[in-house]
Amino acid sequence: MAPQDRFVAETAFHVRYAETDAMAIVHHASYIVYFEEGRSSYARQRGSDYARIEQSGLYLTVSEVGARYLKPARYSQQLVVRCWIEEMKSRALTFGYEIADQLTGEVLVTGFSKHICITHAGQVTKLPDEWRAWAGT
Repeated sequence: MAPQDRFVAETAFHVRYAETDAMAIVHHASYIVYFEEGRSSYARQRGSDYARIEQSGLYLTVSEVGARYLKPARYSQQLVVRCWIEEMKSRALTFGYEIADQLTGEVLVTGFSKHICITHAGQVTKLPDEWRAWAGT
């Protein structure tokens, strides 16, 4: 599926001081939290949320995360995280991310996270049909 044909969720926020180091630059680990916010926003914009997912008896556990840091973000900067589904299989999916300066549009970080659907008992299971439909639009 071409990128322009994917649903992309956007979430904007300001960098908080607690997310930065002594130079007021966003700490590399904070971007993983930004990815999580992007995923959560994606689910909400598609009519679900992670609490509902857990209540249904499932977890979407992270199996791999990657980030490419192109340019640092700084304290108080307005950022936007964009999130979409890169790939979906019967039991797993991969989200793609882009974090950019909200005012200039300059991309600062790109990344991905891979997830496996499991039951509360820890058994790998199929993704719900509702989620699988997300990949088609």
